[in-house]
Amino acid sequence: MLEKSIFSNGQKVYELKNQTLTYYFKSGELKAKGPYVQNKKEGQWEYYHRNGELWKTGEYKGGKKHGRWQHFSPEGQVEVDKLFDHGVQVRFE
Repeated sequence: MLEKSIFSNGQKVYELKNQTLTYYFKSGELKAKGPYVQNKKEGQWEYYHRNGELWKTGEYKGGKKHGRWQHFSPEGQVEVDKLFDHGVQVRFE
């Protein structure tokens, strides 16, 4: 279930449209986005820093981390590479 929908300054916390869930920072910048199906995160998600740079990407299956998760440097290089199986981390590089 989703949490509160509006920050104290009136900015939307999230928006659900056409099975895509988008989260925002209090300042209005994009925080995260990805598919949201049957009240769970599903498929490929992207997370961002406040400055708009990509922070990490990963996949969900049934609301749990599943598959490859990567964290990126400010230059866009992979810094962390993890593999999950139904919410359990099985590899870290």
